[in-house]
Amino acid sequence: RAQRIRIIPLGGLGEIGMNMMIFEYGDDMFAIDCGQMFPDEELLGVDSVIPDINYVVENRHRFRGLILTHGHEDHIGAVPYLLQRVKVPVYGSALTLGLVRERLKEFRLENDVELITVGPEDIVHLGGVEIQFISVTHSIPDALAVAIRLPFGNIIHTGDYKIDMTPPDGRPFDFQTFARYGEEGVLALLADSTNACREGISGSERSVVPAIDKLIEQAPRAVIFSCFSSSLHRVQQVLDLARIHKRKVFVTGRSMIRNLRVGAETGVLYYPPDLIHDIRDLKMVPPERRLILTTGSQGEALSALSRMALDEHRDVKVERGDTVIISSRIIPGNEKAIYRMINHFFRRGAEVYYDDVANIHVSGHACREEMRLMINLTRPKYLIPLHGEFRHLVEHKHLAVEMGIDPEKVFILQNGDVIEMDADGAARGERVEISRILVDGHDVGGVDEVVLRDRRHLAEDGMVIAMLAVEQATGILASGPDIVSRGFLYMDENQEFFEQCKKVVLDAFNNCEKESKEEWAVVKTSVRQALKRFIKNETGRFPVILPVVLEI
Repeated sequence: RAQRIRIIPLGGLGEIGMNMMIFEYGDDMFAIDCGQMFPDEELLGVDSVIPDINYVVENRHRFRGLILTHGHEDHIGAVPYLLQRVKVPVYGSALTLGLVRERLKEFRLENDVELITVGPEDIVHLGGVEIQFISVTHSIPDALAVAIRLPFGNIIHTGDYKIDMTPPDGRPFDFQTFARYGEEGVLALLADSTNACREGISGSERSVVPAIDKLIEQAPRAVIFSCFSSSLHRVQQVLDLARIHKRKVFVTGRSMIRNLRVGAETGVLYYPPDLIHDIRDLKMVPPERRLILTTGSQGEALSALSRMALDEHRDVKVERGDTVIISSRIIPGNEKAIYRMINHFFRRGAEVYYDDVANIHVSGHACREEMRLMINLTRPKYLIPLHGEFRHLVEHKHLAVEMGIDPEKVFILQNGDVIEMDADGAARGERVEISRILVDGHDVGGVDEVVLRDRRHLAEDGMVIAMLAVEQATGILASGPDIVSRGFLYMDENQEFFEQCKKVVLDAFNNCEKESKEEWAVVKTSVRQALKRFIKNETGRFPVILPVVLEI
């Protein structure tokens, strides 16, 4: 049994986000990454989506540890939810664990968890498995790939990566270690597929500096710079440019403030103490000396940048002549919100620069030429495309086949699929039944399909409440019925219709048998059915109908 490894994705395949991969070897089990995904429009009221961790919880007696490749939310966002239920050591780089510690504080778990800092070339043992970390470049510093060393071959998990020849922090992509594993023999390569549809190379993080430098230099008034709060390479470059152009930096947005602090504490960011000032002192600095660093590049409704665009930010007022730089890609699905926000800035007289009109963003993920190089360095026997929608995984397979890998040896997996590998090769195993967990506020998994269906129904059709006050002793109607409409029809303009609704409810109540009136559930059902039928016939609509019987 010990001579076989099982690989099970719990998230991150067929989607961007929610990355989590389980490895089982003998009596030992560990995971690489544990991320969250932001909900799509259909998941009304849901704050985030996390992997189905029940499989891990059921096997907690074998679970030896959690390895984190880097500090992006789609790789660490679900860590607190896992550690609430399973206590294991967590391994990651200094910055990654610094960001995780901040997340754990929100759940009051920071003192209950063993966080173990690792760096490139470090080796750890989880049960009977030896694991080595490899330095890779990405849009966040301190990113690591993972090599799993087994008696019958090595498995490499790239994490998120790009091949940046001139990384801003000077920490290079480790070609030598990948090549050494290629010489030794790589049984399987599990590799990032995000940019599998994009030819060429992703470009260095340094390549955006000249364009941003020129925009800041030429800006006549305040500069508002927005990027992902985790893009700390980009943040460092903007801090350096602010210093060169003698601008004072003001930071707004909770995650940006937090990540700047963690970056400085872990040595990833460096800036002189007099560069960053309290946002409340903004008015004490002339506009041409201000650089405001903020979050909200995806047009999120409550973000600092969106509030500035709507002139609702407490401290920042956008004036004609200000320069807004949005240095991030537009995530599919966010286009409307982002362009709406950009239009608001233009209405206020600001100049706005974004990915479509200026060279101010590069991707943090490998494009096809870099993916080819990764395959050439490691020369894997099997390839498992990771981290992407289904189309990305298929394009990654096509690229590998073009490079001479047998199509039968490229496994396109979906969450819950199982691959089993041993000295004789790899094959699909019996699937693990998993779903995904919806998080609404502090409620984890309490939002199921029925709740979402009700929310969609309310959002699309509104609600009608029918209230009756009934004497408990006699069953006689004491007052009402009263009708309340929310999100269905405006009551003041449809009084005649709602008077008819009252008559329908009254008739339904009066038609109930005397014995039935002692069972309020029966009365409610009769009222609901009668009102539903009437509203459907009159309007063709199906609002949620909620009968309320008050006993007096």
